[in-house]
Amino acid sequence: MKPHLVRLMDTILILDFGSQYTQLIARRIRELHVYSEILPWDAPTTKMEALHPVGIILSGGPSSVYDEEAPSIQPYIMQAGVPLLGICYGMQAITRILGGQVIPAGEREFGPSQIHVKKENPLIPPGILDVWMSHGDRIDKIPAGFEILAENPSCPFAAMGNIAQRIYGVQFHPEVRHTPQGLEILRRFVLEICEAEATWTPESMIDLAVERIRSQVGDSRLLSAVSGGVDSSVATALAARAVGDRLSAVFVDHGLLRKNERRYVEKAFTPLMGDRFVCIDASEWFLQGLEGVSDPETKRKVIGETFIRVFENHARSLGKIDFLVQGTIYPDVVESSAPERNKAARIKTHHNVGGLPEDMNFKLVEPLRYFFKDEVRMVGEALGLPSELVWRQPFPGPGLAVRCLGEITAERLERLRNADAIFTEELTASGWLKRSATGEDDRAAQAFAVLLPVRSVGVMGDQRTYQEVVALRAVTTEDFMTADWARLPADLLGRVANRIVNEVSGVNRVVYDVTSKPPGTIEWE
Repeated sequence: MKPHLVRLMDTILILDFGSQYTQLIARRIRELHVYSEILPWDAPTTKMEALHPVGIILSGGPSSVYDEEAPSIQPYIMQAGVPLLGICYGMQAITRILGGQVIPAGEREFGPSQIHVKKENPLIPPGILDVWMSHGDRIDKIPAGFEILAENPSCPFAAMGNIAQRIYGVQFHPEVRHTPQGLEILRRFVLEICEAEATWTPESMIDLAVERIRSQVGDSRLLSAVSGGVDSSVATALAARAVGDRLSAVFVDHGLLRKNERRYVEKAFTPLMGDRFVCIDASEWFLQGLEGVSDPETKRKVIGETFIRVFENHARSLGKIDFLVQGTIYPDVVESSAPERNKAARIKTHHNVGGLPEDMNFKLVEPLRYFFKDEVRMVGEALGLPSELVWRQPFPGPGLAVRCLGEITAERLERLRNADAIFTEELTASGWLKRSATGEDDRAAQAFAVLLPVRSVGVMGDQRTYQEVVALRAVTTEDFMTADWARLPADLLGRVANRIVNEVSGVNRVVYDVTSKPPGTIEWE
């Protein structure tokens, strides 16, 4: 990437010390229309300097700063001369490096809490604030030159600051929604203390993505992997803008699609790409590779490798193609603990991040790799993509394979496909699917059915049945990094369950998933 484009935008550098919340910090800052980028805490100084940050934020993390192998603050951070904000572990790291003291808390503080703001300051609004705590250590002595900004009974140094040097620390997490004033705290730091300009808009996102593609591929030809979802669609549109007719697109029918998926994709993309778009039926190849496989990580790796082999075969028919365009987005990268995100624990491998074969012939082009889902949709709208495509239900690359728990067979896939179609149909008819970027926050941003590898006893037509169970999953979310289960009306759930049991052969029970993310993930596998 050419650094001058980033230099045109004021940038907040976020250093990741291993927190699962780190991406939320970036997400909240981008809500303020300011560009933010995450690097690991031990990133080379040259990489940090290349971003020319106007402010730096240190994330939380699972370590204790007094441990022998604990992550520490690099010299550049304290010498950069820009405002600095430490969150949780980041605050403790600042404390330790500047001569303060951090000790075990005795009792871990996790969950909702309240802080009392002791004095007026540039960072935290006055009063008693509800916050979210998650720490096992606490500060026993703050560094010289710092003041206590906020406290609570179990955490006497809930926030501190050296206002003259523009260095701040908070023991709580302003990036999570459980801290209602958190976005205001970040706004004060980014827009007022750092004086960053709000230039991160859909148009600047497009400019940055297009420049990155051109810088990476030069005059080469590209092949785009289209799934029909918003991510691959926007990635393809960005690549088309960057390289024009040097882009070809392919949709692979892996036999793991939703009902009528292939027909929909062909209808949407043929007018956009013409004869540079093709559909390949590789369902037998995929199903053969998945035969007897029930472990979710193995499923993803089988699917990832098979995808690449199909693309390689097609690319050979087109001549020399070095680059493959994928719709990988930030949540995929985070949960897979990709190389540049290896400070956090891996949640699961995404087929297009951690499940790809090492010997593939393509270099990957991922224009959306550091975009959140809502940013992808904003870019899609700015590019002029059809609204029904931009707001289509998210669908994982491995398809129904990660919603068909246990062994995959054609019969079980068809069972799941029909149940999922009923759920989607009823949600759409009742207006419970989110269709725009504003309002309707209680509507489901993603909803689907899951076929469980368990059977239950039932009674149908006065006879005993012993059949499979379908779980319904519907979540509300803005960024897909965190999510809550959708409070669907009981009569709607009852109608869906009744239809599935009566219309889908082999299912006699339906349950509803009421788990948030975290602790669960949106998908079951």
